[in-house]
Amino acid sequence: MLPPILELTSVTRAYGSRLALDDVDLALQPGELTLLVGPSGAGKTTLLKLINREIRPTSGQVWVDGIPAHSLKASRVAELRRRVGVVFQDFKLLPRLTALENVAFALHVTDLHVSEEEARERSLDALEAVGLGERGRAFPHQLSGGQQQRVAVARAVVAGPSLLIADEPTGNLDQETAWEMMDLFVDIAAWGTAVLIATHNVEIVTRLQRRVVTLVDGRLVRDQPAGQTGRMAWLATS
Repeated sequence: MLPPILELTSVTRAYGSRLALDDVDLALQPGELTLLVGPSGAGKTTLLKLINREIRPTSGQVWVDGIPAHSLKASRVAELRRRVGVVFQDFKLLPRLTALENVAFALHVTDLHVSEEEARERSLDALEAVGLGERGRAFPHQLSGGQQQRVAVARAVVAGPSLLIADEPTGNLDQETAWEMMDLFVDIAAWGTAVLIATHNVEIVTRLQRRVVTLVDGRLVRDQPAGQTGRMAWLATS
């Protein structure tokens, strides 16, 4: 078996006296799509922030594609973020840039040495991969919510990350568009990228039948393998 792309070992994160995460162990393999569920305040966003090195754990270790995020110096954070693509619920596109420019901008941020020509070619490829190859010149306000989220996904994968994390990526989408987005995440995992998605969407989790990990009060209380997901998984989230 290949080494995990993501590995959390005995991870605890405290905010004062409150434990946002409490002794969490989790590993993700290349090409594995995992759904992260739990009630509001369970620690899902904190876990994603630890992976992207926005915060550090109070104790424990966070390894991302062989990089120790838990002890990483500030000078190496950009190196880690080249290996982690991030998709947000509210898209976070720059309104004055076109779809193509939004994707290319993200590539320039993660790789200061990439040329304008290479950034454009790679950004076009990323937009093609998410089904928006013909909308590169469109500005965010000219795109539907689903199309904006696809641009956000293209931006997240343009640098070829080993891991993609998404925080409620279907929260602002209708059910049909949400399913289209999940199909896209399935395709990304099939390319070999590990994908971790925090979600409250019961129907998606139940029907998708992928691995589901459940957080409650900062503790990982359930880890269900792919194909074994039923509505019982949601008892812990109500």
